[in-house]
Parts: sequence; structure tokens; C-alpha cells
Amino acid sequence: MTTVTSDETMFATTELPDRDPLPRWLAPVPKTLEDLGLRFAWLVVAINLAGTVFGFWYYSGQFSETPAAMWPWIPDSPMATLLIALAIAAWKLGHELPWLTALAFFGNIILGLWTPYTLLVFHETYLAQTDFLMYQFLFWSHLAMVVQAFVLHRITDFPVWGVAVALVWYTSNVIVDYFIPVLEGPHGVHHTSIPVSQTEPMFLGADALGVVAAGEVTFTLLAVFLALAIRVKKFERGAVDPGSSESG
Repeated sequence: MTTVTSDETMFATTELPDRDPLPRWLAPVPKTLEDLGLRFAWLVVAINLAGTVFGFWYYSGQFSETPAAMWPWIPDSPMATLLIALAIAAWKLGHELPWLTALAFFGNIILGLWTPYTLLVFHETYLAQTDFLMYQFLFWSHLAMVVQAFVLHRITDFPVWGVAVALVWYTSNVIVDYFIPVLEGPHGVHHTSIPVSQTEPMFLGADALGVVAAGEVTFTLLAVFLALAIRVKKFERGAVDPGSSESG
């Protein structure tokens, strides 16, 4: 009988997964950088967990002002970093969970793009209210979330059912954030925090809330497209077995 040590369990996945020949627009991160991230997966997990702790601290003021029923929809970015930390850890332990990896991909694409987009749209107000170094940190750390999302194709095939789970959650996020109030009063649909009045006119007849809503809807659609496109390209190249239990 073979005895499995704790070290072997902790590092169950030691070999790097193959890199499928995806087009550059679906796999823009160089293979060397992908390999580095996967080789130091536990460090990536730790960095994302640290980012999660910082994110929950950053949102602490908004938590105190918002009814507890709305809390699941408040810490978008720290939830995204928590999801990718859990997804990578699950893969590293030999139990990759397609639904969790899809949630992580969606979260890091959507929030990794939406936050810099919002920082740019309202850059004058943000720079007047926020320390310059904090502004830079928020901008570039969120773009780094996009980079790590593009490495996840190495550990999952994005089965359709997994993409569906992610789409349901992030669609609910968009609906609650911008369209349908869950609660009466100011803490329903309008809990999304921006540095100007949500009804302030912007451009093309849109108000401030509409502009940030347009960004999040666009990035959600982009995440759906990218995940399914990765799956299709893997299928075309024979990297996905249509008869497998994870084929969706």
C-alpha cells in the first residue's frame, strides 16, 4: 500500500498543463509568463488572497452603509480575486472545478476591465478625491487581474455548463447593480459607488450610472464570448473530447 505524504497532497498537480494552440487574441499572455504563473501557483494564490483582504477593507465603509441583504453584490473585485485564488488552489490540489474556474475568469475579466474604465471615465474626480499612488495601484492591479484571467485556459476547457453558472451570477450582479432594485430606498439598484452623482449627465444622453452600467454589460458579454470562443477553438483543435463528462 502506497502512503501519500502531506507534501504530495499539497502539491498534487506538479506538471504544467499543455498549452493548446489558441490564436493570440484568446491567449495573449506569452507562454513563458503563463508557465511562470502556473509554476508558482501557490504564490499567485497568496497574492490574490492578500488582494482579497485589502479589497474587503477598501469596501468596509460601503458595507457599513448598506443593508446586509445587499452585501453579496458589493465587493466585486475582492470576490473576483478570491474566486481565482480558490480556482487555482483547486487545480493545484488536483480537483479543478470548471464552474469555479469560469466564475474566476468572468470576475477577473469583468472587474479587471470595469474598474480601470471607471477610473478613466471619472479620472478628474477620482484624482481629486484619491491619493495618486492609490489611483495608480487600483488601475494597474485591476489590469493584472485581466492578465491572470487569460492564463486560466491552461487549466480548464470552459464547459458550457460552467460558463452558464458564471453567466447567471454575473448577470444577477449587473441587474442588481443597475436595473432592478432588490430593496426599497437608495440601497437597492443604486448601491454602485461612483465619485459623482449617479444622475449627472455625461455624453450621448447617458447619465453617470448609465455610463458605468454600459461598461459592465459590455465586459460581461466579452467574458461570455471569450470563454466560449476558447472552448470552440479547443474543440476545433481536438483538445476537447466531445464525449467527456466535462464537455457541457
